[in-house]
Amino acid sequence: MTKTLDLGCGPVPKNPFNADEIFGVDVRENLETNIKSADLVVEPIPFDDDSFNYVTAHDLIEHIPRLIYTPKRRNAFVELMNEVHRVLQTGGLFLSSTPAYPHAAAFVDPTHVNIITEGTFPLYFADQAPGGLPWAAIYGFKGHFTVKLQEWRGPHLLTVLQKITRPVAI
Repeated sequence: MTKTLDLGCGPVPKNPFNADEIFGVDVRENLETNIKSADLVVEPIPFDDDSFNYVTAHDLIEHIPRLIYTPKRRNAFVELMNEVHRVLQTGGLFLSSTPAYPHAAAFVDPTHVNIITEGTFPLYFADQAPGGLPWAAIYGFKGHFTVKLQEWRGPHLLTVLQKITRPVAI
């Protein structure tokens, strides 16, 4: 039985992988039973480790600040990516669809505080950085992904990452 988690889902979680069970996280209160309330800028994903085959984020990542002070300095985007990695099973897929640079849609909405580029996920969170270690590791990223797909869909950059175990250094 496959399970998917849609981050920032609103009242109806999306299920692009046709999973058997659908769950969601949103900032709203009083949600359906399979949707939990959490502010993912400052709170962890409210599910156990290795819970999902799929995690999706449609029009969410651009709203997650890269850096916050609460009052201590935190890398909120990196922390969210750690959480995505934590709740995914090994081999599981993370799908992000977000307006991205150079399209105006990335900048027009004043709540877009995290501008994504074609290099953000491959270099900072996956194995495409020189040396194979994600660059976000210097900011506290503990996970490891490989890029399965990245393509433009209008102004949205669709990225699919697969959770992998970190290669052992020789």
